[in-house]
Amino acid sequence: MVRAVFPGTFDPIHLGHIDIANRSSKLFDELIVAVYDLPMKNLLFTPEERIRLVQASFKNNPKIKVMGFSGLIVEFCKQVQAQVIVRGLRVFSDFELEFRMALANHRLAPAIEVVAFITAEEHSFISSTTVKEIAALGGNVSSMVPRHVATAMKKRYLELNKHDHEVSISSLRD
Repeated sequence: MVRAVFPGTFDPIHLGHIDIANRSSKLFDELIVAVYDLPMKNLLFTPEERIRLVQASFKNNPKIKVMGFSGLIVEFCKQVQAQVIVRGLRVFSDFELEFRMALANHRLAPAIEVVAFITAEEHSFISSTTVKEIAALGGNVSSMVPRHVATAMKKRYLELNKHDHEVSISSLRD
């Protein structure tokens, strides 16, 4: 059995993530969408909220499991006995970062392969940062995220605005 892990922050999960996960689930016996708990960027949702939103996004795909993780992705892969890390590439500039991460992960765990999927053209402009920026400014993100995610984002931004909190926007790649 070949088990793959698709790691990310998924803050929030968007249609590009979902496309990569669904496509990769066709190639592997099992795909674990691994939600990273504490990345070095500003988060809109807690790890638990992100896990719930990701689970709801894949409720109809029995080959996809959702789990939270912390620490090195290669260590998580060893824990769950995964042989493959799945990554997505949107634009050419993604390649350099993904290439360096793949080499570092290979140095740490040579038995774990990295497979990169090219995003579908219609999702190439979507990033979690873009989605958050649009939603924070009251824009409609329903063409970029599942309905349950758009609803959760709207609710969260209403809560943040009600308490006059500044909405943090991350410029880090997501």
